[in-house]
Order: sequence, then C-alpha cells, then structure tokens
Amino acid sequence: MDVTVYGPLRSATGDKHVQIEFEGGTVRDAIEALVAAYPRAKAQMYRNDGRVAPSVRISVDGDSADVDDPCPADASLAVHPAVQGG
Repeated sequence: MDVTVYGPLRSATGDKHVQIEFEGGTVRDAIEALVAAYPRAKAQMYRNDGRVAPSVRISVDGDSADVDDPCPADASLAVHPAVQGG
C-alpha cells in the first residue's frame, strides 16, 4: 500500500511516501500496519489509552475516511498525525 505521511510523522517513517504491507480491511487496520512497519509512529497516532487519536486525519484514495471505514489493499492512504497544542 502507498502511504503519504505529513508533518512530524515523517520523522518516524524517514520519508513522505512509504510502502507498507497491507492485505485490506479497515482504515484502523491500515494504521496498525503502518505502526507495525514504523513503530516510532505510534506516539503520534494513538492516545495513551490505545485508541487512535481523534485529531488524526486519514484519507483513502483522496477521500476523508473514519477509522472503521473499509480500506482496500490497493488504496492510497494519506495520514495527517495528531497535532498537539492549545
């Protein structure tokens, strides 16, 4: 799967565009595959309770997606990580 990452998430992946192995499922499954491939991404993707941070924004093939939406293996994923601030 092609994944484009934005912001500070690039420091975890080392590049803006990365490839991950993903057999399809939900957006949540794709996020888990991304974190499995790039463990340093976990802190930017998940809250302390293990749930995907609500400020994480995902798009599948250019369309905004929720974590429980379907995500085919051949999709292109774009990930905007959680942003801290106040």
